[in-house]
Amino acid sequence: MSMAVDGLISGLDTTSLINQLMTLEAGPQTLLKAKVTTSNTLTTALQALNTSVASLATLAAKSATADSLNIYAAKSSSSTVTTSAASTATSGSLDIVVDQLAQSQSGVTAAMTVASTTDYTLVANDGTQTSITAASTSLDDVVAAINDADAGITATKIASGTNAAGETQYRLQIVGDETGAESAFELHAGTGAMVDGGTSTNLLTDTGAAVIRTAQDASVTLWKGTSAEQAITSSTNTFEDLLPGVAVTVSAVSNDPVTVSVSRDDAAVSKIASGLVDSLNTLFALISTKSAVVNSTDSSGAAVVSGGVFSGDSTVRDVKQLIMNAASYPVDGRSPSEIGISITKTGTLEYDADKFAAAMAEDPEFVKSVLAEISSRVADAATSSSDKYDGLITARITGQESLVKDLGTQIDNWDLRLTSRRSSLERTYASLEVQLSNMNAQSAWLTAQVESLNASKSNN
Repeated sequence: MSMAVDGLISGLDTTSLINQLMTLEAGPQTLLKAKVTTSNTLTTALQALNTSVASLATLAAKSATADSLNIYAAKSSSSTVTTSAASTATSGSLDIVVDQLAQSQSGVTAAMTVASTTDYTLVANDGTQTSITAASTSLDDVVAAINDADAGITATKIASGTNAAGETQYRLQIVGDETGAESAFELHAGTGAMVDGGTSTNLLTDTGAAVIRTAQDASVTLWKGTSAEQAITSSTNTFEDLLPGVAVTVSAVSNDPVTVSVSRDDAAVSKIASGLVDSLNTLFALISTKSAVVNSTDSSGAAVVSGGVFSGDSTVRDVKQLIMNAASYPVDGRSPSEIGISITKTGTLEYDADKFAAAMAEDPEFVKSVLAEISSRVADAATSSSDKYDGLITARITGQESLVKDLGTQIDNWDLRLTSRRSSLERTYASLEVQLSNMNAQSAWLTAQVESLNASKSNN
């Protein structure tokens, strides 16, 4: 830190003079700092662009094959039967009658104040046995042990009045976690060996106990009332692949047939095409906005022309052209405009839903092949531009980051240079003050000598 005091001898404001000189000296460093700010702004904008292009690549890749555009919608004639179609679905219809719904087993034990034992055995429908041991005969401990066993059943303690002695009694409600006939179970008080020996007690069939709901499969009948009538069962209320690629879920028994039908979903394909065009235009708008030249005036009224952060950037221009070409070039000699995707004179894309729908109605396979090819080309172009290792934009970002790092080194070197220059100027002005002080002393001595000579002459 400088301890210099402004000119005591010269009267000069040396601090101000040095600061002004240093401002001039720091001109090159100021330019370097401005370049850093500009480069950082460009880097941030490029990173945002890279994210947008990568998102476009992901979106386009989803419809890059004709198979991915084989979209079918399934529906039923009843609100109690719902449907969903996978990509493997095909057109068709089927009448079903819902005979019964799938359900899990549920039962309650006899009323009790405490359990008779701490040892229990869950016997599954296939004979598999699971031992459960409670910490005590407390019903709360029994419930906790059953639930903690994760054996496929859930226990709940239910208040059930009082006994003759006025003691509060409870029943244990036992419910299977899964539906279907194969999920039936027995819960015995006792160990596995006791079950095998037949000496244990089934808590759900004991005196005072009851099975409230039996475990059963859902069942539907196809072609009911015909010679081809066939019953189909499912352990859940969902039947997979009754029609190819179609899942049917039932929620109520029906007396009359319910029609399940599947047809091509042209609206969903149109939505994909529209979404792709919208995403492309959003990207092009981003680039155009950040490339625009703005005319304005400065504080003095002089005209100022400034370009956007992407203005004149060849990499961004190349990326835009690459993606635009991918979206608008012909497919097998036929223009994308035939399916409603066309390029406008303003450099954006336009989507005509009516034209797309007409083309789908006339030749759906052609439309899907064109849309798939466009999507594939856009996905490839966007990926080559945004790839995190060797994408065009990635390389540009890396270059800007290297430039900023190099500029930072130059700025640091200028800090050392300017510090040295300030010290040199401070020494120079300090030396000037010393020289002026010496000159003033010499001047005072000479003046005194002259005055002494003049006085001597006057006395003579």
